[in-house]
Amino acid sequence: MKTQPLNPSASQPRLAYLYSRYPVVSQTFCDMEMLELERRGYELLIGSVHPPLTSLRHEHSSRLRSPVVYAPPAPVLRLWEKKIQDTERWPQALIERHERQYGAAYKASLRARNASYFAELFTGHGIRHFHVHFANRAAHTALFVRQISGIPFSITAHGQDFMTDLGQEDLLREICAAAEFVAVETDYSQELLQKRCPEAAAKIHRVYNGLDLAYLSVLLAKERAPGPVTIVSVGRLVPFKGFEVLLEACAELDRRNFDFRCQIIGDGPMREKLETIIADLRLTNRIELCGSLSQADVFSRLQACDVFALASVVDADGASDVFPTVIMEAMACARPVVSTRLAGIPESVVDGVTGLLVPAGDWEELAGALDRLIRDSALRRRLGDAGRKRAENDFSIVKTIEPLLDLFSKSLAAALRDTAPILQKKSVAYLIDRWPDNNLPFLEMELTALQRNGAAYVPFIFRLPRVSEFPPKTSGLLLEFEYLPDAMVIEAEWQANQVLLRELEAMRANQKHRPASDLFLEQARAALMLRRMFRAHDIGHVHATSSRTLLSALMLKKMLGLTVSVAVEEKPILTGQVMLDALDQCVGGRSSDRELLARRGRGFLFDQTLDKPSVNDIGPWLSRKAKIEWTGGRPFWQEWAKRLAAWSGSA
Repeated sequence: MKTQPLNPSASQPRLAYLYSRYPVVSQTFCDMEMLELERRGYELLIGSVHPPLTSLRHEHSSRLRSPVVYAPPAPVLRLWEKKIQDTERWPQALIERHERQYGAAYKASLRARNASYFAELFTGHGIRHFHVHFANRAAHTALFVRQISGIPFSITAHGQDFMTDLGQEDLLREICAAAEFVAVETDYSQELLQKRCPEAAAKIHRVYNGLDLAYLSVLLAKERAPGPVTIVSVGRLVPFKGFEVLLEACAELDRRNFDFRCQIIGDGPMREKLETIIADLRLTNRIELCGSLSQADVFSRLQACDVFALASVVDADGASDVFPTVIMEAMACARPVVSTRLAGIPESVVDGVTGLLVPAGDWEELAGALDRLIRDSALRRRLGDAGRKRAENDFSIVKTIEPLLDLFSKSLAAALRDTAPILQKKSVAYLIDRWPDNNLPFLEMELTALQRNGAAYVPFIFRLPRVSEFPPKTSGLLLEFEYLPDAMVIEAEWQANQVLLRELEAMRANQKHRPASDLFLEQARAALMLRRMFRAHDIGHVHATSSRTLLSALMLKKMLGLTVSVAVEEKPILTGQVMLDALDQCVGGRSSDRELLARRGRGFLFDQTLDKPSVNDIGPWLSRKAKIEWTGGRPFWQEWAKRLAAWSGSA
């Protein structure tokens, strides 16, 4: 994995975030925090062990400039594990101790395997500190990343994660002891965690989640429509959100003949049960299960409603809300809040001032509070206005980020003093349709030659075969590759960039000779994903290793203004005038077709390795056994590396 640090200057903070899964639609506070850090000048690298479960992505996720890097496919991850195992950095003693102390369920070996990749990733990018949200699996992995790399970490503990999810008090204490600091989102959480981890009490700090009120103000332009009073509730459909209590309260409001509607936004395992309860209570005309919505749609519904309600409870496993961000979002929308006196909720909702609080699990009290607000529009306005002011005064991300910035600064200060400036070299993106590729048997030789000639390049693999392991001879190169992520990530990127997609479609529509639509759409998806992946590198040029990636390369040229080259195989997937038009947009490349070369000019080199299949079949064997180099030997690859450097601007 040839990586260039995200910052060429040691004066800029280098900070990473590590998630078990990113993004998660219910964890908007993570995005708000990272967006504000970017605004303050931080360069971030976001690592995620797992891809998202759905393609739904909130709009603010697309505003993040930071690259998101996912763990590679499992067979490649095992190669990273083996690479670290062959060094003194492999944390075997830590793995064995965790297996003895915490048991097989905590998967110490798997955590170490995941950590091996992210330790190398963070080190390669010059990361000096990384932060983890939630004191559970990702925080456990962080212990191993720190052990392998020596990079310090910190965590934000939220409540349910350390209260129930982790399920191991000794491991929780070990994580908190190893962290540089621990942020918690409420005074309630701080007191609770300090009691459970007394040795780390001094480094547990309260840092409220914050809202981007400036962005919210742009979205809040919708006026309330006339009609029945509307109650909105938002959350995952899980027991501790208290939706069953809310439904019982709504049934009571119905019995009191109120004209109201209740919209429940979110999805989860309780959906079918809630649908049954709604039907049994004969409330299908009153209550709507809206499913998951984009953040803009959530804010739109909050702005249009009359009351926000969240009936949080403690579930059978002891899990509960601690400091629901959606309550602050409702307050920022100037909506009165009805919720429960549970955990840290009273730290956001001031009873009788910004909303009404009732005992958790008491549907009669909840119905009474909703009754008051339905009857009294003046009370709704007063509580809503006070809630907006409280959000501005206490929960703006501009203010809530300050203690976190202080904590990061202290951790980063020594590392930044000891870091020398880095001279960054522009890289060439090598787009490879598949690996290994029987149609391009010399590609391995080509990449090795580029390494030998000091070329700065990053190979991006579009697809790998579904195998459990790869031949040992390819393992070295597999560790150098970047991989297009899970299909769900690509779909999310596709949906989030409709404007760019329309521009690419218009580009194709305006062409006299067009590639097939299915090929275009496939390549467009890859190009949009690569556009984001390039943020982790300083890419100056794109090389398509065959015509099968050339369309993606040309789309990246349009989106990012990069130059493009191509290696034209004997039977390109683009044919006729489509291929010739594509070549007109390239600064150079390689081909075994002398007629084509004569028409292309000096930018293209003659390359025998791209010749007919009979040569390809025997060529690699002859090269190994007889030391034959089909392209003219070292001078050829030196010339090719020189051209790549010139095109990328790194010469």
